[in-house]
Formats: sequence, C-alpha cells, structure tokens
Amino acid sequence: MTHDKSSISNVSFFQRYQLVFVFLIAFFVVEIPFISIPLKWFESYFHELSHGLAALITGGSIVSIQLNIDGSGLCTTQGGSRLLISFMGYAGASLFGYGLVRVSTMHQTVTKVFIGALSFVIATSLVLWAKDILTIGIILFLLMFVTLKLFYFKKAYLPFLFQLTGATVVLNSIKSPLYLFDGRSLGDGATLAQLTFMPEFVWVVIWCALGMMTAYLLIKSHLSRQY
Repeated sequence: MTHDKSSISNVSFFQRYQLVFVFLIAFFVVEIPFISIPLKWFESYFHELSHGLAALITGGSIVSIQLNIDGSGLCTTQGGSRLLISFMGYAGASLFGYGLVRVSTMHQTVTKVFIGALSFVIATSLVLWAKDILTIGIILFLLMFVTLKLFYFKKAYLPFLFQLTGATVVLNSIKSPLYLFDGRSLGDGATLAQLTFMPEFVWVVIWCALGMMTAYLLIKSHLSRQY
C-alpha cells in the first residue's frame, strides 16, 4: 500500500500524537485532588456497572449500585456467576474506557448510536438501582456529561473531553487493582483467589495487563489512522 506523502506531511506533530498527549495529561490529572474526583466517578460507575451486567448476563440480578463522593463504590447483586461478576469490575472499566476514547473519533451516526445506548444504560441504572441521594446525583452528572455528545457533537472540545475521560478510566483501571495489595484479603481479587485457588497477585496482574493493553491498542489505532 502506498501513502500520499503530502497528506502525511499535513498532519501536525500534535495531531499525530494527540492521544499520547491525552494519556499523559490524564496521568497527571488523576493525581490532582478534587479535580480528579469527577473523573474517578466514571471509573467507579463503570466498574460497578460491569459487576452488575455480569450478574445479569449469568442469570443473576442487580440489587443496588452505590457510588461515593471519593470515587469508591459498591454493586450489590444476587445470583449469577461469582467468578465472572468478580472479574468483570476492573476488566469492564477498561472496556468502557476504550469505548469512550473510540467514540470521540467515530462516524457521526455510529457515535450517536453508541452514546444513545450508553445514555440508556446509565438512565436505566439511575431509575432501577440508585437507592441513595448521593448516588443519584453522581449518576445524573455522568448522564448529563454523556448526553452532551448527542446534542453538541459538533463542538470542538467534546472529542478531547471524551478522550480525556476515557483515558482516565483506562488509567484508573490499571492503578485501582494495585490497592488490593493491602493485606486484608478483601475485594474482587480475594474473592477470585478463593474461587479459583489462583493467588490474588495473579488477578491483579491480569487486570493491570488488560488496562495496559487497552491503552496500547487505543494509541496504536490512533497512530495508524494518521498515515
């Protein structure tokens, strides 16, 4: 395959490596107190939602989703596969982060379908599973942010905001599993260790690897579109 050299040269250095810069910005933003909290809400929501969806897919049900102001959360489920439910929290967050980044550059029609479907899922979780005022407020904030893409998709700043949000979700899905090394044998890693007899350390490595692979695939895909 041959490339048009003139078209390649017209792509600026920033445009070519834009997503790399976005991930670098996200890396520092997630460490800034207060500013990082709304971005952590996305990762926490997608983490808990992934638990819930795994329960639904495997024949269980969602009792409630709870989100806290500090970015932590809890999804209470009944039935379903404990193994898949426990595994999908961090893995699902990586997938949702991937989707948020990719939707920023998708064709307009595909973008509207994706955002419409995501908005429906968020609205459903708000109506059915948000039981306390704080969780309702946080999910409302997330829903309003996502629907901005539907009504203001032509705004130049929205792709960057979605890329930044998706990048922080991916980075948090890499960083968050490391907190399981607290010596308390609590959380998804401990549950999986009990179910599979594989050490918690192995599951943390798998989740971190999935997050890093997600970031790599996003950046690789972006760079390939510049040539």
